[in-house]
Amino acid sequence: MADAPGSGEPTLEEQIAAYQREFQGLDPQVEQIVSALGRLNRRMNVAYGRQTATLGISNAEWEVLKALVLSGPPYQMGPGDLAKRLGLTPAAMTHRIDRMVTEGLVTRDRDESNRVRVIVELTAEGREKWLDAMRLASVFEEDLLQDLSQDERGTLGAVLTRLLRRVEHAQPDAGGRLTDLD
Repeated sequence: MADAPGSGEPTLEEQIAAYQREFQGLDPQVEQIVSALGRLNRRMNVAYGRQTATLGISNAEWEVLKALVLSGPPYQMGPGDLAKRLGLTPAAMTHRIDRMVTEGLVTRDRDESNRVRVIVELTAEGREKWLDAMRLASVFEEDLLQDLSQDERGTLGAVLTRLLRRVEHAQPDAGGRLTDLD
């Protein structure tokens, strides 16, 4: 089998042909869409990982920064809420927060109104890393979509959103990871 450029894996066409050979009930059109989405997702994650590495952060740290930014000002969340949002165990989240506190990306303090509760807060340095990552990502994403017209981008976005909603409805508990990737 010929490899896809630089990947060591069969091309989409070769994969689909092999699947059809082994599973006659396969709809090649469905398999092409699903396989292309899976490969695109993997390759985009690698590209984002390379970008965040140039900034001195990992994709895992980027996810925490993103969650804090999405929470809105004052960019604070409890570790349990962060763990749930990212699909991590509390222990994995604690490990991640420990690294990020050491790197100056977040602070971790006791809630003054409830000394049992811990608050993780985005620092100015963490926000700047998030902004730098967003700048890099926007260039990459614009390049990725450069061959699509505005109408095609709108259609693609709408179709992918419909697919995402279907999966979210069928698998409401699948927002996070099933296993810890740290």
